Amino acid sequence: MAVSLPESYTRLPYQDILVSHVPESSPTPTLIILVTLNRPAARNAFTDRMAHELSTLFPLLSLDPRVKCIVLTGSGSRSFCAGADLSVSPFNYGSDTPQTHRDGGGQVAIAIHRCNKPVIAAINGSAVGVGITMTLPCSIRVVSNKAKIGFVFARRGIVMEAASSYFLPRLIGYSRAVHFITTGGVYRADDPLLRELFSEVLEQERVLGRALEIAEEVAGNTSVVSTKLMRDLMWRGPSSAEATHLLDSRVLLELFNGEDKKEGIDSFLQKRKADFKGTMERNAPSVWPWWELVDTKVPERVKNVKSKL
Repeated sequence: MAVSLPESYTRLPYQDILVSHVPESSPTPTLIILVTLNRPAARNAFTDRMAHELSTLFPLLSLDPRVKCIVLTGSGSRSFCAGADLSVSPFNYGSDTPQTHRDGGGQVAIAIHRCNKPVIAAINGSAVGVGITMTLPCSIRVVSNKAKIGFVFARRGIVMEAASSYFLPRLIGYSRAVHFITTGGVYRADDPLLRELFSEVLEQERVLGRALEIAEEVAGNTSVVSTKLMRDLMWRGPSSAEATHLLDSRVLLELFNGEDKKEGIDSFLQKRKADFKGTMERNAPSVWPWWELVDTKVPERVKNVKSKL
């Protein structure tokens, strides 16, 4: 089924997030889209509505050929995201079942993970619980040196969510990941234990500007097809060097005949800036996706049964 892309992301009726073109004055979507968690009075605490808005926005941006990079940040100067808003979302899912429940943070994390465009997190303040786990699938994380980071689940009597038990140990190593979830403590962003998680730790006022600078570099110089395929090769690759060699050989062979490869070589030889136009929808190699697809949607039959109870 064809997806209808909006004429402007700024006019979409979101309530807990704000979507901006970069530059903001552009009436139509630009190469870079800025997504802002927009509940400053509540320190951008995470709600079910925010989860729904983010998890429906990222698939749109993923499919939009006008967009090449996304920056995710928080409004205000206090927090990037203070975690789940316990005043409106107190983990009361009495009407859900194991078949129907889908963790809201996980829905956002999977939407970012599946997004064909690189996502850069500009963590401009503290990030706790889902506030930090939702950023783990991002390609790059830039953080404020004033931010506090907490994987606090053991102190709330729950377990890590947003598929973070998959992402966190792969990003920082199992030893450090287990340290964080065992203590449930809150740490400064510049703590040595967090060194591997962030690309840059900067003064708070520089975080968003730096993230946008990186986004401009990515959008202006890289192939969306290349960056998406390389992320998938790392996150979803085979379990041995030999199997990886066979897979990336197949991917490379098809890309050698692709339009982005031709543009990359031509622009280099002609000493000009590349203008990559490839998309995963048109230019993905035939072997992609090479992993077993997992459907996370609630089965229609289960939803129908639940509605009758």
